[in-house]
Amino acid sequence: MKKIILLLLLLCLCFVPTSWASTEPKSFGYLDSAKSTTFVPIQFLSKVGVDVKWDSKEQRIDMTYEQTKISMYIGKKQAFVDEEQIELKNLPYIAQGIKYVPLSFITNALNIKQEWRNDTSSVSITLDQQTAELPVINQTLNPSNSKPIISESKTLKVGSKSFKTQVVTISLMHPKIRLGVALAHNEIGRVDDLNNIAKKNGATVAINGSFFDAYTKSDIKIPYGNIVSGGEQRKKDLSDRRTIFTFDKNNLVKLISGTYYKEQFKNITIEGGVQVGPRLVKNGKVELNVVAEGFKDPKILTGGGARSALGITRDHKLILLTTGGATIPQLAEMMKQVGAYQAMNLDGGASSGLYVDGKYLTTPGRQISNAIIVKYEK
Repeated sequence: MKKIILLLLLLCLCFVPTSWASTEPKSFGYLDSAKSTTFVPIQFLSKVGVDVKWDSKEQRIDMTYEQTKISMYIGKKQAFVDEEQIELKNLPYIAQGIKYVPLSFITNALNIKQEWRNDTSSVSITLDQQTAELPVINQTLNPSNSKPIISESKTLKVGSKSFKTQVVTISLMHPKIRLGVALAHNEIGRVDDLNNIAKKNGATVAINGSFFDAYTKSDIKIPYGNIVSGGEQRKKDLSDRRTIFTFDKNNLVKLISGTYYKEQFKNITIEGGVQVGPRLVKNGKVELNVVAEGFKDPKILTGGGARSALGITRDHKLILLTTGGATIPQLAEMMKQVGAYQAMNLDGGASSGLYVDGKYLTTPGRQISNAIIVKYEK
């Protein structure tokens, strides 16, 4: 009897849910710049209701929606749409065990709406009110060969003033990189040291997240704005107009205005998000509209101080930066200098902190409410 119980316990352990970082493999598309063609994994099409089947013996991909059927062969020009033979300009192929097909050919044949998003280097498809979106990288790149995390100390000059900064760059499409949003003690209103938050969540990199009621005498220090962690809305404040940092399970990162988030809240599916702001860089240019985002604090409007910020590059890299003594306009210029195509401010002052590989690059002056964390799955 004891042996049976032990066996059942061992079987249960095999099915214990894994942490936020151990999720399904990331999926992304490839852009062939020479041919102006985007290739996507065949599984991407199934997210909008296309029935996708793979015949390993024939090396054939069959895609069916309603009465239309497409058949394509790996490495072959000949394809069939409802048994009519068509010659392809761009051939399906396999890379790292994943089958890729030319997206435009599929969307035209199945009447799928396709949209390229320049601000996030992503492509979305819509079919029968179902929408899916995918990050896209250049076909010449192999994320597995890129260095997942790069940490540097940089001196940046803005006008006549020089700033010492800590800059960490994360390759978001690397197969072992996962993003997360972590709450202190996994509770709204609690605070903890940034390094403790990182260690408790198995994070390699962590930076302080949103503003919170740091000066209350109460033990409960509520964060401001919307917070999403593990796909769950942990804090909701749809009236907040500030920019929100979001990401999905493919590490597709977006900076969304608070107004848009309020309007589209029910239609937005994200894995994690933190609302902070203000927005610093938009589409490669410094863009500040601090008052419109609802800021009134002189520390943001005119003052200088310790700052934390995050940015996104056009090739899906996340940039985390900390510095001291900077105004918001100076911080925006710094984020542009380090290559951010989109960027936003995070909580600053005594909250500003950056943790990498078990140590502080920037040490916070107080405990914080939440953090944006990066895990490297070894």
